[in-house]
Amino acid sequence: MKRAISTLAAALLGAALCLATTALPAAATTPPGTEPVTSSGGAHSPFILPALPLPPHFSAPYVDVTAVSDLADISRQSGSKVLSLAFLQTEAAGSCTLYWAGNTATPVAASTFGDAIDRIRLRGGDVIPSFGGYTADTTSTEIADSCTDVHKIALAYENVITTYKVQRLDFDIEADSLSNLAGIDRRNQAIVEVTAWAAAQHRPLSIAYTLPSTPHGLGATGVALLQSAAKYNAPIDAVNIMTFDYWDGLTHDMLADAQTAAAGLVGQLRATIAPTASDAALWHKVGIIQMNGIDDFGPQETFTVAQASPLVQWAAAKHINELSFWALERDNGSCPGVKGASNCSGVVQSPWAFSKAFARFTSWW
Repeated sequence: MKRAISTLAAALLGAALCLATTALPAAATTPPGTEPVTSSGGAHSPFILPALPLPPHFSAPYVDVTAVSDLADISRQSGSKVLSLAFLQTEAAGSCTLYWAGNTATPVAASTFGDAIDRIRLRGGDVIPSFGGYTADTTSTEIADSCTDVHKIALAYENVITTYKVQRLDFDIEADSLSNLAGIDRRNQAIVEVTAWAAAQHRPLSIAYTLPSTPHGLGATGVALLQSAAKYNAPIDAVNIMTFDYWDGLTHDMLADAQTAAAGLVGQLRATIAPTASDAALWHKVGIIQMNGIDDFGPQETFTVAQASPLVQWAAAKHINELSFWALERDNGSCPGVKGASNCSGVVQSPWAFSKAFARFTSWW
């Protein structure tokens, strides 16, 4: 749907298109710290520029929105053009209203991260809002677990889309949310409603699930979630598997296990949401989310900088949809040997080493 925009908006959009066309694959060079920021991650009144289409293959590292002061600044410093923003959840069980990190001080509004999103888009990037996450999934504040009204859930999704003009939604479903069968069904029904709404509005919209994995693919609860999606004909464009935190007490080759997990996922996608898809189409529904460095379990599950480039090359050869990691604010070597830290990787590395390796996956081919 074409919408009239102001002269200012047209000028800003033209600048965004120009920058995206000429500079998307390269890291931005604007020195960090040159723009004043506010607690909402912005310097000026937000306009919320329209999003550019995501490339067919991309990296979108997750960022904990409570852990950084300026989303645009960390995007620029790291060279990560696309960010997955974690997480949207309700403020309390039983609520049908979304907030960033469940905090009523950070509602879904242009005043929350809007300026930062504008600046990311002016550099040719974008953001993907992510719903759920471990904390929400263990406190019944993931919105489909919290809210029992499917239409209200869909309206909450629509509000995120219209507020931030995003073209992709990510649903990080794990822990208790994977056994909440009513919540799983409500979520998939709401996805059906919101995608139908977007189609009627001529809004591009893709849907991704992000789910825990074993080294051989989804566990039984993840497969059951996709079976629910198939039951309701929910259009799922990608399934990202979290290839970390296996918690089985074994020492893992995190590169090899990501590859076998993705291969297992392809068969599970065929058995659930895409029974008639070609092999190529199935691989293009695959996403891989690593945890950069030492994960929450410990050194036996360490994804190293040396493994990043081979994984990127393999993922590009398979033409998977997304290759990302948790989390961008961990992409530094300030705490060697520490497991599961929120602000460092636990491995010896240069700043943004994982970001630079994964950025090479983003492609327009």
